[in-house]
Amino acid sequence: MKLSLLPLDLAKWDEGPHDALLLPVFADERPLRGAAGLADWRLCGRLTRLLKKDRLRGDRGETVMMPPGRRLSFERVFLFGLGPSTGYGDAELRRDVRWMKDVATKAGATSFALEAPGRATGLIGARRALEIVLDETDKGDGTVLLIDNPFGQKDMAELLRLQGRRD
Repeated sequence: MKLSLLPLDLAKWDEGPHDALLLPVFADERPLRGAAGLADWRLCGRLTRLLKKDRLRGDRGETVMMPPGRRLSFERVFLFGLGPSTGYGDAELRRDVRWMKDVATKAGATSFALEAPGRATGLIGARRALEIVLDETDKGDGTVLLIDNPFGQKDMAELLRLQGRRD
């Protein structure tokens, strides 16, 4: 799969139609942060309402697919419950990125944007997240848009440049 970087910026998200937005949700992370928090803002708190009504809890293995309506430039939004954030590390990130990619691919997504789990709260460093996402999404057709904040993207872009993988 081809990898590109997508800023944590709604204006950039609006620049093109995208197939799917994959959002990690920890069970103990409230309010939502990072890409999930930004999507919630754009959706006028719809994700927060799902949490408050216990329709989404963030439990390990939980998957919710929803239409974004007209407020996001994605055809569908996937929410992935990751369980508690305590002890989250490389092995969990690798497992979760593989799982998120598999779910999106089985749902017919040919391109998707995701924020690496653990990046919004700093549990995982930008470079390490990029290395794992590259490993887990390397095979197959389509595009992965890796969402991160400007500081993380700077580190990621540098690593991609060093590896000669920058598009």
